[in-house]
Amino acid sequence: MGQIALEGMEFFAYHGFFDEEQRLGNRYSVDLYVGTDLHAAGTSDDLASTVNYVDLYGIVKTEMAVPARLLEHVGHRILDRVLEQYPHVKSVKVSVAKHNPPFGGVCARSRVTMKRKRAKVQP
Repeated sequence: MGQIALEGMEFFAYHGFFDEEQRLGNRYSVDLYVGTDLHAAGTSDDLASTVNYVDLYGIVKTEMAVPARLLEHVGHRILDRVLEQYPHVKSVKVSVAKHNPPFGGVCARSRVTMKRKRAKVQP
């Protein structure tokens, strides 16, 4: 087992409970952690033996482009897509953070973190 991490991905997106947030947009950060067997890729040096980092980034970018009211919904969609696309992935963890959320006070980021484990991994 091992972990692939994409940390500090940044996007400008249109998520938020308030209509104004969805109209104006905001900065977001995403961290993604994928638990999978890295032995084959480590010994073969073959991209087909692992999870493609570019594809993972593309999944996050695509889901961040779809407006949502809740960060939880965005995170849920990212988890779903990674597990759908990679049946050999054992676990996925994602953190989605909104920079300077409109709380009427100082708050650098609001963040949700979600994790999902697959009961049975396909080879």
